[in-house]
Amino acid sequence: MAIETNQVVSIEYEVRDGEKIVDSNVGAEPLVFMFGRGQIIPGLENAIANMSIGEKTDVLVKAEDAYGEHNDEAKQEVPKDQFAGIDLEVGMTLYGQGEDGGTIQVVVQEIGSESVIIDFNHPLAGKDLAFTVSINNIREASAEEIASGIPAENQQESCCGTGAGAGCGC
Repeated sequence: MAIETNQVVSIEYEVRDGEKIVDSNVGAEPLVFMFGRGQIIPGLENAIANMSIGEKTDVLVKAEDAYGEHNDEAKQEVPKDQFAGIDLEVGMTLYGQGEDGGTIQVVVQEIGSESVIIDFNHPLAGKDLAFTVSINNIREASAEEIASGIPAENQQESCCGTGAGAGCGC
């Protein structure tokens, strides 16, 4: 039976670029997401659409269905003083806030005396990725999860003001 939009899916995966493992959650917490909401790369989501709980498969996701093709023009020269307090290194990944308020990831490409060249391409852009993926669970989302787009497993618990006591981090 096909996985449907807004169902909450839990997977275990390993992803390789050639022979090199670039990410894995095997033996750790599963990746939990809402199907059909663009929360994982499209090629992987399409590949698991007809899987069921307990199934495991290997799938090759082409670059255009993963993190896109590498764009040589997705670079920017930024004044070095914008990185004050950061011990910059070539190849270092930095995170910032995009114009839309979302998190963006950049990689330091060059460090000059007055400026830094950063690359906005995802580190896996332009690469075909081999996934081994297992479906741990599929469940219906609650109305709250559908409205927020965030599965309960991924929601941050807020206990401030609830009298829950110490351990809350408030």
